[in-house]
Amino acid sequence: MTSDITLYHSPNTRSSGVRILLDELQVPYRLHVLNMRAGEHREAPYLAINPLGKVPAIRRGDAVITEQAAIYLYLADEFAEKGLAPPIGDPLRGPYLRWMILYGSCFEPAVIDRALEREPGPMAMSPYGSFDAVLDSIVAGLSKGPYLLGERFSAADILWGAALGWMTAFKLVPEEPLIVAYVARIKDRPSFRKTTAEESALAAQQQEAG
Repeated sequence: MTSDITLYHSPNTRSSGVRILLDELQVPYRLHVLNMRAGEHREAPYLAINPLGKVPAIRRGDAVITEQAAIYLYLADEFAEKGLAPPIGDPLRGPYLRWMILYGSCFEPAVIDRALEREPGPMAMSPYGSFDAVLDSIVAGLSKGPYLLGERFSAADILWGAALGWMTAFKLVPEEPLIVAYVARIKDRPSFRKTTAEESALAAQQQEAG
């Protein structure tokens, strides 16, 4: 298979999950590594790709996609034959989209507010309601099967598995038994183990380079 995908990446960031997804999809790609320690993500060449200076971003031909969930949705649909996204018309399509969007629109804001000890604001203005409500919805979702869509593994599990692994490790999210078991399940996938090892080596190289 040939592919003209370029992933703009920095090790041990949100873009690490995109590497896992691309490995699961078995899609070749070019890795454009940014040294965030040196501020390369804030320099003009990358700001032309993503004016917000964040990773991940991908380029495919003339198309540039930024924002983590958008990249996951794009790649899983673009390579639909790999089965990581329920197609339109599948009853699981709705729950799949919900989990993909819930992450950035509710979960991350809730975790950040909790970590910074900030009040979420009035209920009518808060994007997520309450931290406990978001956490309860995650635990309830995981109680229905080994994956977020029950028996079906999807791109949403790569997004959530990687994020929950990081957030539980740093004590930003309680180590609920269902969450801990879910993270272990996702981390045991070959794509996750392979990418984790490569990310560690890449981070070490950047550290040595200063």
